[in-house]
Amino acid sequence: MGVTITKKELVNRIAEKTGVTKVVTKDIIQSFLDEIIEELGKGNRLEFREFGVFEVKSRAPRRAQNPRTLEKVEVPAKKVVKFKVGRLMKERVKALGMAEQKAPIATDGAMQAETSVGETGNPATRRPSPLPPSAVHEDRGSREQQREAGESGV
Repeated sequence: MGVTITKKELVNRIAEKTGVTKVVTKDIIQSFLDEIIEELGKGNRLEFREFGVFEVKSRAPRRAQNPRTLEKVEVPAKKVVKFKVGRLMKERVKALGMAEQKAPIATDGAMQAETSVGETGNPATRRPSPLPPSAVHEDRGSREQQREAGESGV
């Protein structure tokens, strides 16, 4: 996994590369971010070639369920910002994922293989089920039985 890079760190890097003062660099970066927010606030689409596209999308109202109480809840329609990854970023992240799968990561003197990004088998990223474990296993068993019945032609 990578580390978190702050705006301050980016300002320092860009100021060093360009020879511009940190104050001016910070003002430019903040102005850039402010313009992105302003345009998205107007509902406009922002396209940065090779990087990606920001756009505002509408989400329809829906009915959801509180996982703790299992109570049905109405979720109103809303606007959300969507980011679609550009080609260059997609390639870089894909290359990073390939490198992580090949290289084991050492922690506390032990070698452990790191799972790929977004893999659902990682217990740290899984949400606990609101159902008791017995209900989860019973449900899984019935799905497996249905699958087997479908394969055998029954």
